[in-house]
Amino acid sequence: MDIKSNVLRQLKSRREGFSLEQPFYIDQDYFKLDMEMIYYRDWLFIGHDCEVPRAGNYFTVQIGEYPVVIVRGRDQVIRAFHNSCRHRGSRVCTTERGSSAKLVCPYHQWTYELDGSLLFARQMAEDFDKSQYSLKQVHCESVAGYIFICLAKNAPDFAPVRAAIEPYMAPHRMSEAKVAFQSTIIEKGNWKLVWENNRECYHCAANHPELCRTFPEAPTVTGVQGAMSDPIILEHWARCEAAGLPSEFKISPDGQFRTARMPLIEGAESYTMSGQKAVKRQLASDVTMNGIGTMLLFHYPTTWNHLLGDHAISFRVLPLNAEETAVTTKWLVHKDAVEGVDYDIEELTHVWNETNDQDRRIVEENAFGIHSPAYEPGPYSEIHEGGVMQFVEWYSNFMIDRLQGDQAKLSAVA
Repeated sequence: MDIKSNVLRQLKSRREGFSLEQPFYIDQDYFKLDMEMIYYRDWLFIGHDCEVPRAGNYFTVQIGEYPVVIVRGRDQVIRAFHNSCRHRGSRVCTTERGSSAKLVCPYHQWTYELDGSLLFARQMAEDFDKSQYSLKQVHCESVAGYIFICLAKNAPDFAPVRAAIEPYMAPHRMSEAKVAFQSTIIEKGNWKLVWENNRECYHCAANHPELCRTFPEAPTVTGVQGAMSDPIILEHWARCEAAGLPSEFKISPDGQFRTARMPLIEGAESYTMSGQKAVKRQLASDVTMNGIGTMLLFHYPTTWNHLLGDHAISFRVLPLNAEETAVTTKWLVHKDAVEGVDYDIEELTHVWNETNDQDRRIVEENAFGIHSPAYEPGPYSEIHEGGVMQFVEWYSNFMIDRLQGDQAKLSAVA
């Protein structure tokens, strides 16, 4: 039986409310299928508009086998390209980020305009047609300060994502922010384990003392279970909505992305040890109300986010192999906020730096135990792990749809 048929069979017969079978977390062939079916075909959060504020600014990223460069053009449009020279394939942009009037391949100096078109290729034949050798474009969309890309030849419709998340994010004016600090950690576990750990706070009391000073442990805070009947959350939504901040829990029909504005622990304004604001200057000048909590944005498979009154935190999940995942965290503040005056980096980042490292250890111990020949899928807590069950359901349904679609295409060809 081929790998696609085997995965399809296992997902269709999986026990609802239980973790996945062992190969989904450790097997390299299963990982390659995840990349092919999800990461190489769907929209991925990749960075922020404010990281490329001026023409010629760029940053690079590696998604599985694909190196990609994101650059702002002279027309102010943000574009993404396969970071592979059309001459002999060398990477054109070799640093994590930079700025350049043109994109010049360091190998043979083939030179591209910021819109990807080939401008100069020295000493080629007289009949060489530069117009046929532009950088290959990657689908790229910018929404409310967030950049999403899609590697597929034909990208899924982005309009539903934009329509759902833009109203919630727009008041925070993320395009007018700046990255105050960023970190990337490598978690030695499958990307699905990273997500499963993120989707519950069943583990928080015993593992996240810093986070638990401000973030509620209540299972309703995930939004997917009981939020609509939680009086604290309902009161919070009503107060924020009255102030013009979209807040109610919204989820896409397939469960891939969702938004909600959730309260922090009473009296807390931000993710700090004191619970007070980490940044004196508000993230957005027109959001002045206190006690807005955190605007949660999730988009599988790459990002979860917290947008607060004083700053925002974005998380990006990129798999490296079956058992390693890169998690990049960025703390964003108002573009005019001054380090050492309006905020202190240690105070701003302490809670989530600690939480990220704690989560890394949790994921790695989880991955270590799953390797045991004695491992078998275990039951999730219906009270506390509704968010995990929702993620695993999304993953299973998403993969089944993609795998069945591929089989149907092959059958039609045959």
